[in-house]
Amino acid sequence: MFLEIITPDKKIFEGEVDSVSVPGSKGSFQMLNNHASIISTLINGKVKVNSKNGEESFDVKGGVVEMLNNKVIIEENEKKA
Repeated sequence: MFLEIITPDKKIFEGEVDSVSVPGSKGSFQMLNNHASIISTLINGKVKVNSKNGEESFDVKGGVVEMLNNKVIIEENEKKA
């Protein structure tokens, strides 16, 4: 599946991934390929990304995640200082 992580300032990740774990406002959850469509708010925490290159993590300060047709977009609320 394809993942984009964007902030108001820039795109911080873009690429093919195997799974994404996010800090949802009602609890953390993971999305895999062919996951059902979903939109959720995020709280401050870590987004964990698994791909053929291994695991990476990114800090987010809230935002929104949307999964639709194997494309995940994470939009962070705040600008990085």
